[in-house]
Amino acid sequence: MRKLRFFSSIRTKFALTYFMVIAVVLVLMNTYFLIAARDMIFSSKQVFVQNMTTIIATKLEETFESLSDEEDIHRFITELGIAGVTSLIITDADGNALYAPDDNYTRSEFQAGNIARALAGFDVFYANFSGGAFSSNAFSPVISKGATIGAVYVHDYDDDLGAILIEMQETLRNISVIVAIISVVMVILIVWSVMRRVTSIIKAIKSVREGEYSYHISMSGSDELALLGDEFNSLTNRLRETDEVRRRFVADASHELKTPLASIRLLSDSILHNEGIERETVQEFISDIGSEAERLARTTEKLMTLTRLDSQIPDERTRVDMRDAVVATLRMLRPLADRSGLTIVPSLNEGCCIFATSDSVHQVIFNLIENAIKYNKPDGKVFVRLETEDDTVVLTVDDTGVGVPDEDIPHIFDRFYRVDKARSREAGGSGLGLSIVRATVKELNGKVTAVRRDSGGMRFQVRFALFSDNSDKGGE
Repeated sequence: MRKLRFFSSIRTKFALTYFMVIAVVLVLMNTYFLIAARDMIFSSKQVFVQNMTTIIATKLEETFESLSDEEDIHRFITELGIAGVTSLIITDADGNALYAPDDNYTRSEFQAGNIARALAGFDVFYANFSGGAFSSNAFSPVISKGATIGAVYVHDYDDDLGAILIEMQETLRNISVIVAIISVVMVILIVWSVMRRVTSIIKAIKSVREGEYSYHISMSGSDELALLGDEFNSLTNRLRETDEVRRRFVADASHELKTPLASIRLLSDSILHNEGIERETVQEFISDIGSEAERLARTTEKLMTLTRLDSQIPDERTRVDMRDAVVATLRMLRPLADRSGLTIVPSLNEGCCIFATSDSVHQVIFNLIENAIKYNKPDGKVFVRLETEDDTVVLTVDDTGVGVPDEDIPHIFDRFYRVDKARSREAGGSGLGLSIVRATVKELNGKVTAVRRDSGGMRFQVRFALFSDNSDKGGE
């Protein structure tokens, strides 16, 4: 038996897979969406700050030379209606600040390198998010008559949007915690529910393995596990029926074999322990021993035939003429009918060919006609009719015997089943002939039925598919 390990368990694999998927989703939710929101804010800030810087630089191109001091520049900025920025610095062509009204804006934040790039004629922008606020910086050159005469620097510090982003981050973190808790609870419930049902199936399989074929699973729901439970119950029912048939078959077979063996032993002991036994009595005993041996041989042969049919070993099939097979069988059984004073009345049509094996057809015909002879009335008749109906070959065997009670008809094809056990033994029957018929007909994809005749006796009818050039050569 395999040993179940923790990491090889289905519940562990399912739980780990589930948690991994949830973890990936939560990580993406806490990183991708925040990064996307931050980048979107950076993009909007860049557009706003750069547009503001470009507008100021463009307007300064026309009036830059007329602005003599910081007060003039301040008036100019006021007339432009510039608002919404944190800091604004305007420099001359040498990088010296002409306008820097923000006293809180330190010189260290005013990067000379970026001003130098702006004075060289390049637009510069950079931004960052730190301390819970967005900081955006833009530099643009002021160009007049093809020469750079100054630079404009705009700085925007927005802690409101930073607070919104941080709040969003905290909200997503709280949602993630809630989702994680719900996921853990759900996976525990799902795994417990599934594994409880799987465990019950494993327990049931162990019980059946130990021979408890009556064990049934009570599986609720309508999912795959419920269907598996139904299939398991069907399997146990079939196993129980098969086991019962097997036990009954073994018991009946043992009884059938034991009876002639006991008779042989009794007769042989009588001969051995009676020194003064008469010669005629000895010959009679030896004859009885031979009869019992023949009965034993017939029973054994029929058991071997049933075993072969049960094993479903495929035989090579070919075209078989049912009429020839019936004629040959009647020739073999006519002496038995004559000894019983019975009359066999055949009615055999031509062209009744099927796809089968000669031995299989002989088994069916022989057992049906022999059965009709053995269980007939003295001076009775056996009617054997062979004909075709559309694409079907029909073999009908009627007898004028006492028949079979209606309640016994469903069981007459069962192994070792006898309606009248005393009469069956007297006739030399083993209770296996009709079982062989049913198994053989089934193997040949045919159909056999048994009904009582209105005029007395029984009617057995076998139907096979009529042979044609398109017949299945595979014997399926």
